[in-house]
Amino acid sequence: MNKQIVKEPPFLLSLIPVFVLVALLFVAIRTFGADALSGGNQIILLTAAAVCCAIAMFYCKTKWSVIENSISSNIFGVSPAIFILLIIGALSGTWMISGIVPTFIYYGIQIIHPSFYLVSTCIICAIVSVMIGSSWTTIATIGVALLGIGQVQGFSTGWIAGAIISGAYFGDKISPLSDTTILASSITDTPLFTHIRYMMITTIPSMIIALIIFTVAGLSYNAVATDRILLYTTSLKQTFNISAWLLIIPAATFFMIIKKVPAIITLFLSAMMAGIAAVVVQPHLLHEISGHEISGITSQFKGLLMTFYGSTSIETGSAELNNLVSTRGMAGMMDTVWLIICAMAFGGAMTASGMLKSITSAFIHLVRRTVSMVASTVGCGLFLTLTTADQYIAIVLNGNMFKDIYKKRGYESRLLSRTTEDAVTVISPLVPWNTCGMTQSTILGVSTFTYLPYCFFNIISPLMSITIAALGYKIFKIETENEEEDILDELSRPKKVKSV
Repeated sequence: MNKQIVKEPPFLLSLIPVFVLVALLFVAIRTFGADALSGGNQIILLTAAAVCCAIAMFYCKTKWSVIENSISSNIFGVSPAIFILLIIGALSGTWMISGIVPTFIYYGIQIIHPSFYLVSTCIICAIVSVMIGSSWTTIATIGVALLGIGQVQGFSTGWIAGAIISGAYFGDKISPLSDTTILASSITDTPLFTHIRYMMITTIPSMIIALIIFTVAGLSYNAVATDRILLYTTSLKQTFNISAWLLIIPAATFFMIIKKVPAIITLFLSAMMAGIAAVVVQPHLLHEISGHEISGITSQFKGLLMTFYGSTSIETGSAELNNLVSTRGMAGMMDTVWLIICAMAFGGAMTASGMLKSITSAFIHLVRRTVSMVASTVGCGLFLTLTTADQYIAIVLNGNMFKDIYKKRGYESRLLSRTTEDAVTVISPLVPWNTCGMTQSTILGVSTFTYLPYCFFNIISPLMSITIAALGYKIFKIETENEEEDILDELSRPKKVKSV
């Protein structure tokens, strides 16, 4: 049987699908604006994937079955994230209609002073995320409530979302419960708490700078008129049955998370509890959502199911407040689910064709000294985050690619694990077609490009990683015998197997 000969794609040829993707996304976003998520971006991702497949099959001689298996594997890998996303859609609907989020907003706008709202939001999200280890859950729960408080106080959605995401990803990055933290440490063979302690060197300064910016921005903010806040609190009180007892459900949710109950189970149970609370506490709203003329069990049942899966709108007497308490349910997540699947198709095609490997190998050639080593790792991590559209894949590929190089050069594994998190975990929500970027944008209802300039912690982190490397602070190099040999030749040299 003849063995298939697969050609390694050259660097410039491998860049063609990436250029096609970036160019068409730029045109789509300019053309459709925020509506690009409704279909335009998905078609472009599939188009870029098709270009990649064509080059792979005709130039690299890659079989279609190999590409298909790679795409299927990618999609299968994000299936838990898709389920979580759908459940979060149901959770956001039930938490709003049951009165949980309105209760947070009602009490929050009276407790949190506008001058310190942004910095308080960032700190609260950071604390919650450290405790539970999940940026997604933090943003979908307390983040949504804080978003409502900020909107009532008159802050722009970009600033609010930037503070929420900065805090949530601080916790996601350093929490021992975070899956990305565990993944980055394990893939680089670094003890978990060694990895976390070493990340503090870049993470704490990045967070301090972000908090200073949010504090200055808050102190410079012109507070909205008191009568406007009074109008909102009155409207909330008249529309919803505000009760502190509703906060038992968020408390129970966080308890389940701390007890390490699987995320899908936790979020599902939380949505169910909120649904029951809606029937007990807000039956009049379920009747309004159902559209039935006569209130009863049928109208409440229909309204409850619509809250889980569909769009809801409640009349509060204020147009701004109407938008704030409207929900989209599971159906509102479908554009994001579609986009994730298309993004995984592009990432799978790039991997199967060898183009991803060809491009990332170029970063290895830049390795000379400590700064170039860290900068190359950061650059590669950013590139993988852009092209694979998934933070987990990017962490695994980045860690595996540089692990032997760091070892040969005599660098500690904790330097690689820290740099990978600085470049991948915190940047992923800033990429519109990345699973994190799509999810956070959908949950908060704020486009990625709107909140990107205000995610100061996320932007500063990779720059801080390179800065610390340039200063040489706490970066120790272990002397090796083969330090001067060519790393690329050593890595590409086939290993000899001894006969027994």
